[in-house]
Amino acid sequence: MKVNEVMTKGAECVTPDTTLREAAQKMKALDVGTLPVCDNERLVGMITDRDITVRATAEAIPPNLGQVGDVMTRSVVYCQEDQDVEEAANLMQENQIRRLVVLNGVKQLVGIVSLGDLAVETGDERLAGETLEKVSEPV
Repeated sequence: MKVNEVMTKGAECVTPDTTLREAAQKMKALDVGTLPVCDNERLVGMITDRDITVRATAEAIPPNLGQVGDVMTRSVVYCQEDQDVEEAANLMQENQIRRLVVLNGVKQLVGIVSLGDLAVETGDERLAGETLEKVSEPV
């Protein structure tokens, strides 16, 4: 089974100059905890609710003044839409992440595959269980 068969399509992005407040409001509206950060249709990072809460607070960055680029994670682990879900699960396990951005052949964002997608969409309980176990191991 390929990643594009199980991923959530049409992930919404924010830009590095989006304010932290706007990013948090978008997360709330979409009921998500992470958003890809794109600049001119190129993936440049990820921002999580934890980035906003912990990093921005620790740096005393005001939500209206701080920007996503101030606290986002710049190194992003991704997979290709035509990869096997087993390969995506391995990437999640190796990097201990629960969500993986999905790019197409020209490196444009086309979706996100989550641990939940692996569990529900593939029906492969072994794969989902192993991935959850590895992702949850202490570093």
